Amino acid sequence: MVFSSIEFLALFLPAFLLAYMATPATWRNLTLCIGSWIFYSWWKPVFLLVIVGVTFIAWALGRAVERAAGRTKPRLVACGVVVILGVLGWFKYANLMVETLNDGLRVFAVAPLPWSDIILPIALSFTALQGISYLIDVKRGTVAAEPRFVNFAAYLDMFPHLIAGPIIRYAWIAQEIHQRRVTLDDVAAGARRFMLGFAMKVLIADSLAPLVEAAFSVPQPSLCDAWLGNVAFALQIFFDFAGYSAMAIGLARILGFHYPENFRDPYLATNIQDFWRRWHISLSSWLRDYLYFSLGGNRRGPVRTYVNLMLTMAIGGLWHGASWAFLLWGLIHGLALAIARAWSERGLRLPSPISWLLTLAVVLFAWTPCRAKSWEETVSMLAGQLGLHGVALGDQMALALRPVAIAWLLIGVLTVLWPVIRARLPAWTSHQPHWWAALWPIGLFLYAIAAMMGRQTLPFLYFQF
Repeated sequence: MVFSSIEFLALFLPAFLLAYMATPATWRNLTLCIGSWIFYSWWKPVFLLVIVGVTFIAWALGRAVERAAGRTKPRLVACGVVVILGVLGWFKYANLMVETLNDGLRVFAVAPLPWSDIILPIALSFTALQGISYLIDVKRGTVAAEPRFVNFAAYLDMFPHLIAGPIIRYAWIAQEIHQRRVTLDDVAAGARRFMLGFAMKVLIADSLAPLVEAAFSVPQPSLCDAWLGNVAFALQIFFDFAGYSAMAIGLARILGFHYPENFRDPYLATNIQDFWRRWHISLSSWLRDYLYFSLGGNRRGPVRTYVNLMLTMAIGGLWHGASWAFLLWGLIHGLALAIARAWSERGLRLPSPISWLLTLAVVLFAWTPCRAKSWEETVSMLAGQLGLHGVALGDQMALALRPVAIAWLLIGVLTVLWPVIRARLPAWTSHQPHWWAALWPIGLFLYAIAAMMGRQTLPFLYFQF
């Protein structure tokens, strides 16, 4: 069940909100917990055992870490991290390891190992990162261990962010887990945010999906084919994931929780470090605080700093997907971060427009492995972006460029650039009448529902991660 589906909008969400609002405040965590488990088990009930199991392990070890002393604390945390990563590794990376091993065996004419693919439970990647950050924070003393399992499960398994983030740290909502108020202002603001996120997903991201599919299915894409498809995918993944984050933030606000922002105009970043301060902020800050700093950060000299950057982004790439193509994506960003750091440490600067274009080019180029379905497709698209298959727009892409695709492509670009455009408009254009500011998201939401009814519901791209 996805947020952009009729079963969620017309069945689950109204029923859950009625039950939640009717529940006394002291019991709302239980209602939230049960509702979240129902939401998750809607997909495959058997995998609920995995999520609840990881939740219980993190909760029990968190309490044990708080009570422990001396070297026992880090040992318990290490145990928890190993167990959680072991569960994640089995479901997420076993197929890749066996596939890679079998490819190696075929080189030596050895029969491949028999293997049935393992299904990755949705939400496991995000649940694992949140469970690990909780254990580390309890060890560091930045949060107190949650004594009640229901409260902890309501945090870790909360359905707004359960499937695709944001990655919420316990410290951010610890107070609201124990005491929160649901106000009319929060409900109104949350509903508005949800409707806008829904429109981002359905109207822009889903409308660009056929164009992206056409571009990545061209056997030998030209320069125009490859970059058109690449830009379309960059817009698709942004509006898909930022749309989900907006919907999650809005739903949490309705329930009385205040999540931090997860995106801040990432395609306007003027350097690669700035991009990662704007894109998937909850993940980039997690990688910084729990991985990069744990590796030593920048405290052990410049060479070790560059190595730590590369390792952090490589691991971040593999976290996104069990594919060597995702490792390539992470390494591209790691190399870009290392080069940018070395550049800035030498006091070198580029003009802002050139720096923005260069950053955007790197980000767009790196998106290719994330979308390609195979290593061969990745290589073909990257070659196309370098102009190795010709320059002119191909017939297949010309047919895919229908007026509706062009329209949503332009709308996506204008929306991304809107902060820059708005800054150059007369001041009076930024002041909307109160009634208009309240009504236009509703109209956009209703139009998005009508558009959704006329086509197949597409899953969120980050569900695969």
